Amino acid sequence: MSLTRSRLIRNRTRGAAVGAACALFAIVGVTSTSAAPLSPPVGTSTVTVEGTEVRIKDFKFIPADVKVAAGAKVTVINEDSAPHTLTATEGYAFDTGTIEGGASGTFTAPSKPGSYSFYCSVHPDMKGTLVVS
Repeated sequence: MSLTRSRLIRNRTRGAAVGAACALFAIVGVTSTSAAPLSPPVGTSTVTVEGTEVRIKDFKFIPADVKVAAGAKVTVINEDSAPHTLTATEGYAFDTGTIEGGASGTFTAPSKPGSYSFYCSVHPDMKGTLVVS
């Protein structure tokens, strides 16, 4: 293959990758339905809102400690490329199922107030707490 043809193919591949990334950012930006901030305020890891979002980034839950109302809808956004879950440690209180990289999932917080530990069943070192009031 000639050097010119190789560069042409490489440039087309880069162009397609950049176009796909732009389209993904446009879709993610347009489909966000929550007015809640994605990051907790500086100095805290707990956010209290009804119908909250939890992000997964760099193999961490952000925030790791989430406070919600009983029965609130919780959206989990996986910003990593690896699949993750957000699963109650004990019992079957809640579980997102597997969320592929770049995708999101939801679950409903338990109706019974209390503190519920959770983890990623794919990466068990990822942990957090859901506090239901």
